[in-house]
Amino acid sequence: MTELSERKKKILGTVVEEYIRTGEPVGSKGLITAAGLTVSSATVRNEMSELISLGFLEQPHTSAGRIPSQAGYRYYIDFLMKKLDVDELTKKVVNAGLSSAAGDPERLVIKAGEVLADITKCACISTAPNGSAMIIKRIELVPVGTHTAMLLLLTSNGILKSRLCRLDCDIDAQMCEEFGNVVKRNIIGRQACELDTATMQTLAASLDFDYFSFLPLLAAVNELAASTADSKVILGGSSNLFIHKDYGENAAASLLEFLNKKEPVMQVIDISDNDFSIKIGRENMFRQLEQSSVIVSRYSVNGDKSGVVGLIGPTRINYEIIIPGIKYLSDMLGKLITQALED
Repeated sequence: MTELSERKKKILGTVVEEYIRTGEPVGSKGLITAAGLTVSSATVRNEMSELISLGFLEQPHTSAGRIPSQAGYRYYIDFLMKKLDVDELTKKVVNAGLSSAAGDPERLVIKAGEVLADITKCACISTAPNGSAMIIKRIELVPVGTHTAMLLLLTSNGILKSRLCRLDCDIDAQMCEEFGNVVKRNIIGRQACELDTATMQTLAASLDFDYFSFLPLLAAVNELAASTADSKVILGGSSNLFIHKDYGENAAASLLEFLNKKEPVMQVIDISDNDFSIKIGRENMFRQLEQSSVIVSRYSVNGDKSGVVGLIGPTRINYEIIIPGIKYLSDMLGKLITQALED
């Protein structure tokens, strides 16, 4: 990364912050006041010209002030931005929003995206934990009719899956108890990815009573366990894209269309084993995001890396405030899901 003099750093940092605040190009006179510089306008213009040559600033029009380039935003975030703690108002909003869904892991994930969209005014994405390698914590069979029951499966990281099962035999209290004993002995405590079709068929055949009655239920367990590997992607705050003049209506509509496609969005928010990621403009792999920043934070459940919460917005956003906010939200989300599973 190019090394800048202290004055150039001061100028670049001030241009970024003033442009984020006002949305208007920053001129030399206004910059001197905002940055508290004691040099002439000519000196500041020369410094800004050099920053343009280095690729950190841009000049939209010949007579206009300067705005940060995408490289300028990156330098600012990496080297110049103050590392703030989350403010008390953001804490209160996050805590109040998430507490309304406390005890319900799936609802917590949805609410996290809604809260983040509200405090950032960006489009937000949240994903449920990927449960393929997680432990089966609970399986319950709840009768809803003579031949019908609801099968519930809960993993150690908060994924709750359910499906309605219909059997040829009567579903009574004795059958539910027998099924509960089977899953306690053979399934609870195993990884979801272990419960493949062959494993469940072998289990059914090993039962010392009429296994044909249990085969549909074990097949349903197999399907639910397999479905935990498919992370649910929840898009929230999409209408926020239309309030940013940086996009324009057509660009916002195009971005919204892109965000409604699951596969590319999963690639966008894939941060592998990292806990936090910021990608600015063309650092993102898709052309639809060339004018956007994507900030993603991972949350952990029971100490395991789980899903993510992220935002998509224009490059001109208040990184200094948003970054500690999203980190706090993802941390609280993980803690509340963990607590919900312990209750």
